[in-house]
Amino acid sequence: MTTLDHLSAQPRSAAGGPHPAPSLVRRAWRGRPEDPSWARPAFLCMLLAITAAYLWNLSASGYANSFYSAAAQAGSQSWKAFFFGSLDSANAITVDKPPATLWPMALSVRVFGLGSWAILFPQVLMGVATAGVLYASVRRRFSAAAGLITMAVFALTPVAALMFRFNNPDALLALLMTATVYCVLRAVEDGRTKWLVWAGVAVGLAFLSKTLQAFLILPPLAVLYAVCAPVPVRRRFGQLGLSALAMLVAGGWWVAIVELWPASSRPYIGGSQNNSFLELTFGYNGLGRINGDETGSVGGGGGPGGGAGGQWGETGIGRMFNSEIGSQISWLLPAALILLVAGVWLTWRAGEHLPGMKRWGRTDPVRAAFLAWGSSLLMTAGVFSFMAGIFHQYYTVALVPYVAALIGMGVTVLWEERSRWWAGAVLALTVAVTAYWAYVLLGRTPDYLPWLRQAVLVAGLVGAVGLLFAARLGRQLALFAMGLGFAASLAGPVAYTLNTLNTGHQGSIVTAGPSAGGMGGFGGGGRGGPGGGMRPPAGNQQGAGMGMPPTGGQQGQAQGRPGTSQQGQQQGRQQGQRPGGMPGAGERFRGGGGGGGMGGLLNGASVDAAAKKLLTANAGAYTWSAAAIGSQNAASYQLATGDPVMAIGGFNGSDPSPTLSQFKKYVEDGRVHYFVSGGEGGGGGMGGNSGTSSKISTWVEANFAKVTAGSATFYDLTRPKSGS
Repeated sequence: MTTLDHLSAQPRSAAGGPHPAPSLVRRAWRGRPEDPSWARPAFLCMLLAITAAYLWNLSASGYANSFYSAAAQAGSQSWKAFFFGSLDSANAITVDKPPATLWPMALSVRVFGLGSWAILFPQVLMGVATAGVLYASVRRRFSAAAGLITMAVFALTPVAALMFRFNNPDALLALLMTATVYCVLRAVEDGRTKWLVWAGVAVGLAFLSKTLQAFLILPPLAVLYAVCAPVPVRRRFGQLGLSALAMLVAGGWWVAIVELWPASSRPYIGGSQNNSFLELTFGYNGLGRINGDETGSVGGGGGPGGGAGGQWGETGIGRMFNSEIGSQISWLLPAALILLVAGVWLTWRAGEHLPGMKRWGRTDPVRAAFLAWGSSLLMTAGVFSFMAGIFHQYYTVALVPYVAALIGMGVTVLWEERSRWWAGAVLALTVAVTAYWAYVLLGRTPDYLPWLRQAVLVAGLVGAVGLLFAARLGRQLALFAMGLGFAASLAGPVAYTLNTLNTGHQGSIVTAGPSAGGMGGFGGGGRGGPGGGMRPPAGNQQGAGMGMPPTGGQQGQAQGRPGTSQQGQQQGRQQGQRPGGMPGAGERFRGGGGGGGMGGLLNGASVDAAAKKLLTANAGAYTWSAAAIGSQNAASYQLATGDPVMAIGGFNGSDPSPTLSQFKKYVEDGRVHYFVSGGEGGGGGMGGNSGTSSKISTWVEANFAKVTAGSATFYDLTRPKSGS
């Protein structure tokens, strides 16, 4: 039996039959019967290490993305806001995503109180759970070492260390996509329907996290099962139909309720122009992300032709490797692609021929594993590379589980085949390419650990040479070469990951590692900075004593770059420029700095004590203590005061909610106390002077008295100007 035959074979007892199923307790502590004694302790230690690493310095990010933190706060105060994903507990408007990713945070805040840890700890748990699912999936058909390598690669990818400590929807999405692949592979093993149904449930829940992105891996996985499942064709398609039904139920129940609920008694669907979640799904959050035609958004990107510059960076086949994306995800992406090809080719030659299997091994579960993880990677990366609409660097966290699994599986399979010269050659090529690519990526931040660049290249090439002759070397020397190559391959992402763990991240757009350049409009945000987000109030137990992330030059010094605060601000301005020197959205919508009060499209406002005192006085007498243009601006005041704040126009300020007549009615009924002056969004920017937000702002300024609190300016909607 070849190595690959052994991998494909089911575990057997000494008597030749299947191992009896161990008890749950024994399985938890001892693992699989065929595992070496160190496997389960190593797995548990790895989980513990990932947990500790991701919890490190967690509170430095404060409320992280205040947009979602405010929604979690609202959900902890109102079950209606919890269900709909409202930004405020008075249910004026929802966030521009379905609410599944908010539910764990809102429950955590409801139990533990509002604070940085309550908001971010659920994301850490999602990261640990994703690592565990990856291990379980890879370990089923490969060695324990393969599972541990997969976990290490996953946890040490910079964008994973960022997003599993941040409160954007991508953490839950990545977990559910990983679970989907796991369930499909379980179904492929023996054709059991229940695993395919569970895969459908996972996709449906992922849809409730980030809508249509959950469907990216459906086509390749459906084709994989239709071709490779060890059951008759008619049964395969029937099972796929049941899986689709499960997906529809798991993701559609909430959509049906929202669409059937009377619009007058539910919050406005943020991000839509017609108060419809279906419009949001297929427009702004759906096809608009692909073709760039995003009504109510802030413009498209490079265009579907590829290569054209745009507000969201250049599109094209090299997008995952460019200066804006490469350092987030691509460290081991070339290696994953090489190992995918090698793994598929190798398993095609040496699949196990089980009874009833065609000679070419159609149902080989080892090959299915390579095809499942590899096709998910190619499909998702392909869409990311060419989508012309909104695209942020952190989206690439979706690729991390696929890359990690391919690395773990491919390395161990080739290592077991190292007695054959070509297996050593492929390993050597993989290490050499990875070391060279790390050399290139590290060169994009030359002031950050400059010695590491040369060390990675030298160590990688030495390890590659050793692996090239692995068939002739003894086991110890070959193992040394393998270890050296593996260390060189991970050194770059480890350095960027450590930087990420030691840095607070705030705002709507965040990046991992030391800055290597910004996306063509919004790339500069997300690492703190003047006014760049909120931290929990000092009186909050979980937020007490928590410092804000370093700003400007402080951040540069923390990352090994000398600088001053002026230099840091200048860098932010440069990253807020579109290609060609035109002001980008990062410039146009920059959040308020020390001036206080005025928020921006991407970052929240700085709320000082005087403003908080003004808004909280007699706040219980009003439905909304204040109204502000744009969700980030409103979220900042809501988090600071604990009282509902209406977000006029939603996230971009461009949603037609509330209309001017509706807002006038709210004011007439005494439901809104203050209007926050300033704040940018669609009303004053994307929506132009004719936008709803702009009309409301103009009406308020013309008819109500201005009030100053600290450095912020408000309009008291209970005090009309004389003659108004």
